[in-house]
Amino acid sequence: MEKLMAGRTYRRRFLLLGGVCLLLLLGSMLVGRYGLSAGKLLHMLWTRLTGGAADWSVSDEKVVFAIRLPRIAAAALVGAALAVSGTAYQGMFRNPMVSPDILGASTGAGFGAALAILLGAGYFGISLAAFCFGLLAVAAAWLVSRLSRSDPTVALILAGMMISSLFSAGTSFIKLVADTQQQLPAITYWLMGSLSSIKVEDVRFLVLPVAVGLLPLFLLRWRMNLLTVGEEEAQSMGVRTGVLRLVVILCATLLTTASVAVSGMIGWVGLVIPHFCRMLFGYDYRRLIPAAALFGAAFLLAVDDIARLVTTGELPLGILTAFVGAPLFLYLIITGGRRHEH
Repeated sequence: MEKLMAGRTYRRRFLLLGGVCLLLLLGSMLVGRYGLSAGKLLHMLWTRLTGGAADWSVSDEKVVFAIRLPRIAAAALVGAALAVSGTAYQGMFRNPMVSPDILGASTGAGFGAALAILLGAGYFGISLAAFCFGLLAVAAAWLVSRLSRSDPTVALILAGMMISSLFSAGTSFIKLVADTQQQLPAITYWLMGSLSSIKVEDVRFLVLPVAVGLLPLFLLRWRMNLLTVGEEEAQSMGVRTGVLRLVVILCATLLTTASVAVSGMIGWVGLVIPHFCRMLFGYDYRRLIPAAALFGAAFLLAVDDIARLVTTGELPLGILTAFVGAPLFLYLIITGGRRHEH
């Protein structure tokens, strides 16, 4: 009876979270300095979906389909990807303090973007360089950990910290030698994270790696529960933990690097959102993975809306997520500690 009641509670929470996410998706289309009514927006979306003839102005067409829709789609995808990546890493390492950049994916991507800007690459070249160097950083950390004779998990974390430090130093060197008039401001702004320059091509670039990263984690989410019980216990249940850990790392890395390549470095999403998901949906990864995707998408959509409204010149998302995420995380630490005391 208790399981049945708990199941109904979780279903209601999923429906509520899905509804909030849908409302934010539609509501975000109305946010901005160019006025647009809800009725006109729904008419434009429905006409485009059904293949009807466009009966709106060129300005409306550009604002909705060339500017706002790609940006909102990217915010939802990046938020979902970072939250799921953080959830997967925290479960694999059995550490709630782990974030998606634990193995150097974000710092590697940041170095790649900074190098591309220094070399004068175009917009797509910067995203591609960030994506490739993010993957390279995690691959290097994995190879170093495989050469170590210590505990594999500890070796992987230490290798990730070392690789991250190296790429961070490389980024600092690039900023030192970059042109202070154009290149240095561009590198600094990119590293703070933003969705203000998102184009349709960015969404197309993002969809495939996010889908490839999310699908295996969604299909293997019940097996991820076994990683939290420990290595020997999981192996005794017939789980090939080495293969499972590698798949989780590959998928989480793909999600992180694809997100950072498009949006820049946006922190706190992959660290804070998994904690809220565990508070609402428990510790079962069969619920945590889809909950993290919805919650992460809703969170970044809301933060991006704030970024567009709070000032005339947009605030970088990395700054806003830190302002929002840090107090929320402090609240979780304090309330979690009180619950533990009782």
